[in-house]
Amino acid sequence: MGDRLLVPGGPGLRGLLAMLLLEPNQVVSVEKITDVLWDHEPPATARTIVQGYVSRLRRWLSTVDQTGATAITTCGAGYRLDVDEARIDVALARELLAKSRGRSAVERAELLGQAQGLWRGPELSDIGGRVRAPELGELRLAVIEARIDADLELGKHGEVIGELAALVDTHPFREHLVGQLVLALYRLGRRAAALEIYQRFAHRAARELGLDPGPGLRELHSRILRDDSTLLTPTPTDVITPRVGVVTPAELPAAPSGFAGRADDLAWLDEVRAGADGTAPAIAVLVGPAGVGKSALATVWGARAADHFPDGRLYAPLRGFDPRHDPVDPADVLARFLLALGVAAEHVPDDATDRAALYRSLLADRRLLVVLDDAGDSTQVRPLLPGGPGSMVLVTSRRRLDGLVTHGAHLRVLGTLPQAEAEAVIAHAAGPPTGDEHPLRARLAELCGHLPLALRIAGARLAVSPQWSLPALVAELSDERTRLGALHVRDAETGIRAALDLTYRRLDPTHARTFRLLGAFPGQSVGPHLVAAIADLPVPEARDRLRALAASFLVTETDHDTFDMHDLVRLFARELGAGDLLPKILRYYLVAADESRRHLHAPTDDLIFAASHPTLPRPSIKTRAAALAWFEREWPNLLAVLSAAATAGHHSQVWQLTRLAGDFRAIHPRRDDWEHILRRGLASAQAAADPQGQAWMHLSHCALLARFDQDQETLPHAEQALTIATESHNPKLMATSLNTIANARYTQKRYPEAQAAYTKALDLATRANDPLGEANILNDIAQLHRTLGATTEAVTQQSRAVTLYREIGDLSPLALALATLADLEHDLGHLDQAEQHARESITLAEANAQDLTEAFAREILAQILTTHGNTPAARRELTLALELYRLAQSPTANAVEATLSDL
Repeated sequence: MGDRLLVPGGPGLRGLLAMLLLEPNQVVSVEKITDVLWDHEPPATARTIVQGYVSRLRRWLSTVDQTGATAITTCGAGYRLDVDEARIDVALARELLAKSRGRSAVERAELLGQAQGLWRGPELSDIGGRVRAPELGELRLAVIEARIDADLELGKHGEVIGELAALVDTHPFREHLVGQLVLALYRLGRRAAALEIYQRFAHRAARELGLDPGPGLRELHSRILRDDSTLLTPTPTDVITPRVGVVTPAELPAAPSGFAGRADDLAWLDEVRAGADGTAPAIAVLVGPAGVGKSALATVWGARAADHFPDGRLYAPLRGFDPRHDPVDPADVLARFLLALGVAAEHVPDDATDRAALYRSLLADRRLLVVLDDAGDSTQVRPLLPGGPGSMVLVTSRRRLDGLVTHGAHLRVLGTLPQAEAEAVIAHAAGPPTGDEHPLRARLAELCGHLPLALRIAGARLAVSPQWSLPALVAELSDERTRLGALHVRDAETGIRAALDLTYRRLDPTHARTFRLLGAFPGQSVGPHLVAAIADLPVPEARDRLRALAASFLVTETDHDTFDMHDLVRLFARELGAGDLLPKILRYYLVAADESRRHLHAPTDDLIFAASHPTLPRPSIKTRAAALAWFEREWPNLLAVLSAAATAGHHSQVWQLTRLAGDFRAIHPRRDDWEHILRRGLASAQAAADPQGQAWMHLSHCALLARFDQDQETLPHAEQALTIATESHNPKLMATSLNTIANARYTQKRYPEAQAAYTKALDLATRANDPLGEANILNDIAQLHRTLGATTEAVTQQSRAVTLYREIGDLSPLALALATLADLEHDLGHLDQAEQHARESITLAEANAQDLTEAFAREILAQILTTHGNTPAARRELTLALELYRLAQSPTANAVEATLSDL
């Protein structure tokens, strides 16, 4: 409204408004509306949706036109937009076109320029292709043709020739435009070019349409052949006669030394060049992080492909990321290109638009390669695109230039080099490695992150002292505090830090702050919820900021909402500094881990971080599978955060997060990292002088040892936990500790002591109203009864445990309890019940990704099937059980393998 842009809503709403505006003051049927909006396949609720659209449009119109003069009226089975047609751009354009007829050339040019200015882009471009109105495109061309007729009458041949060339490329069979271009070229003294345009049109029309040029165009052609001087009119400016061909530009820099690999990327550029459709120039865009080798790839390919561009190779460094200079103005690049193409300095137009038009005209029929290096954005590139189909543009940038896709550009993201190619870059500078240097060279490539710039710098440093500097350089790069400094060439003032700084300085302040925050995170990958929590942002805004950083290749979105950062980029971000964010990071992981583990089983401890911070951003986790996936994805981050927190002295948070993470490892046991974090958790609980933390860490150690069949080693941990729990008067912890001690006594075959401890533990759990603890103890009591030969009593106790697990709704221990019950029932010969419970256990364990439990249940089912005499089925179950035991690194795998070989 006025100068303000008012948008009514989404594409559907805008589509309906467009249909009503295209037929103002006319009834548009609901049937037509639904057919157009849903392309003749409307949903069952289409009419209801349209009614909703109309209601929203009416509210919107009431805010746009408070006089009520513009309104939507319901008329039978349709709607009518009552509006003053003078307020609609289409009607105004038609009025200006009609008004221009019969006026002087000056007046026509003014009126038609106003009409053309009403178009601000492609017609109906913001409604998702739902509404089509080819008459709008036809009206636009009619306006443009009439305006150019007026400009030609005013002698502005040089000003319109670039525009005409582009229009003819876009509309090759529009004879009026072709005739205007032919006439303009002839009046500029380019008679041969004018005749060539005509011949090209005639051949193409005959080949593709089976038609000859119309009488008007044929007459113009005939007059040019006769050199009819009446076609000439005085021109107000000198005719520019470029001297193209006197010098063939070859401006590409020399290809860098040490270039290795990139075969797929070079082949892709070949495909882009060969795949040009003959109607527009091929455009290839190479994007990627600083130092990845975009410019090197462009110059190497340009040198190799020189024969395909006989009219030359233009090159311009656009300095899109140079902190010492402003980005290069496209008008300055155009001036330099025109001079390189042979235009005399005095004939280079002053106006940037005129320069672009002349540039497109000169390249219209030529085959050049235009390399635009280090572009800051799409707007810097667009004026430098040729109009003719024979040329190719190769752009490099540290940002995704998605704006060029609308011009037919092909985008390729460059990544780091594979290991072998990375080592080849080092070898080019430092020479091939000696026999004992291969492992160090491989490590050096890894420390450089396989980034070409870092690899070339490392190779250059080795070249200075190839015999003795390799171990020293590897040692220097292995220290994160000195790595960026080691990857710096002082004489050339270049290096990884300097290259990344160029990208960082082009970020806006909010994105720069987010980047600095990421430097404080000790892990590998981040998501929007973590960033929202540490930056105090809404999650959608945090996601937008991460994707903005990804557009500048400072992070990479490796999966939905998962953003990774290259090691060297992380070190650079860390150097920038963002303050101590570790407390916020710890709080986030405590909340998210607590939220997730509550979908794995019912917790027995009092750690309730999720409920204590209800407004803190955290992932939306609704199912057990989602919780397991979150822990699996975040596990490397959890390890990194725990390490950083322990070093920084956040001892209470370390043992608490270890406790939460341990609930996941109890389901997906991996001894190496689980044992490592438990030792750290116990040390932190002791450093914090936290009795509850120490007790839980001891009990977590017991759970670890039991999962790997080392119950006898649990006793010291369990006794320590019982002492702490007793001193703290915590009946739940006492029950759990006593149960663990009983298990150790059972393993030692000290059955009376085990039974006494089980009985006391069960009593404590019952009095503490801990049904989960009761169920766990009943599980273990059942095993004791079985060992003592009281299998019937064992089934009774195990059935009680299964019932309690079902009542609690804790599926994790239920699967194991069912497998154990099936084993006992098999001993009693209750084969049908045993098979039913074993299969239920397998189903639950499989659904909840409990590898060890599933393995055990399949092992029991194999025994039942063997008793039934179904050996083939038993072998299948045992084979699956063996695979799962091996996956979990369980020593039980050896026994199962022996049983399988005996079947």
